[in-house]
Amino acid sequence: MTPAIPSDERGLTLVEILVALVVISVGLIGIAVVVPVSSEAIQQGGQLSRATFLAEQTLEQARTATWTATPAVDCLGVSSGAAPPTPTGAGCHGTSVSRFPDEPAVGGDRTYRRTLRVADCSVAPCGGVTDAALRLVTVVVTYRTPGATGQPTTDKAVTLEWLVTRR
Repeated sequence: MTPAIPSDERGLTLVEILVALVVISVGLIGIAVVVPVSSEAIQQGGQLSRATFLAEQTLEQARTATWTATPAVDCLGVSSGAAPPTPTGAGCHGTSVSRFPDEPAVGGDRTYRRTLRVADCSVAPCGGVTDAALRLVTVVVTYRTPGATGQPTTDKAVTLEWLVTRR
């Protein structure tokens, strides 16, 4: 005796299977397009975070540099044009060498370059304020981002400024 096959049960047709394959393929292609874009965005975010950290690090070093009226000690210094700052007046504990030289490769990594400039606020107003006891410290960290496939690399920069007062 052969079992009876219910007439209301049936399998998937070829057309339904093909439609399901097209829908799944569109979804997988969308994911394949998004993954490289998101990976690049994550890398660029990491580079921006590192550049900001490097700028903050140098800004903090400049902020804590000795610059006092009594005794007259100036380890911060003032920049002359595009040059790094050099200690002024009595100097910095007997040296006139900049504590903040330009760094063409921060920590040996040529992807990041760091510069620090110090402007005397008694010569040019800093944020609208002219005061001999103020200096504007500007730190610029430039970093190279890889271009998309077949595209050239580009340079981006993080710039932080801070007013420092003589103690």
